[in-house]
Amino acid sequence: MHCPYCRHGDTKVLDSRVAEDGGSIRRRRQCQGCEKRFSTVELMQLTVLKRSGATEPFTRDKAVAGVRKACKGRPVTEDQLACLGQEVEDALRTSGYAEVPAHEVGMAILAPLRQLDEVAYLRFASVYRQFESADDFEDEIAVLRTERRLRSTAEDMQPVSTG
Repeated sequence: MHCPYCRHGDTKVLDSRVAEDGGSIRRRRQCQGCEKRFSTVELMQLTVLKRSGATEPFTRDKAVAGVRKACKGRPVTEDQLACLGQEVEDALRTSGYAEVPAHEVGMAILAPLRQLDEVAYLRFASVYRQFESADDFEDEIAVLRTERRLRSTAEDMQPVSTG
């Protein structure tokens, strides 16, 4: 690490702190040449292992771009897409792997997208899971309906509080 003031090549770490999200480390440093202090931030590089075997850095924008196509014409805002992108990145980072298979990126998108918009979810899932017929759509819709009924039943069974 070169000093940003004098370009001396030897610095000493005085303090290190992990960020709240666990995705970066802030280090307070002191130059051994001019003795000035400065801070650096180290970010964990999350990479995606593609089916071809190539790797590339994970970019939230690329994940959101795929979801945006599925949401075309749906009542989904850019803020909601940004939140979904953050949720997906957080899920991938907390998995503990620095290199994530591309398949896992798609899996991390499916759950929050299902909560956001079922139609967009079906569109995304049909491409991601390579639906081949109307039967595949019908099967997935049946799962969505069953989950909705279960949620509705669970909500109906919640005790009513009397304040």
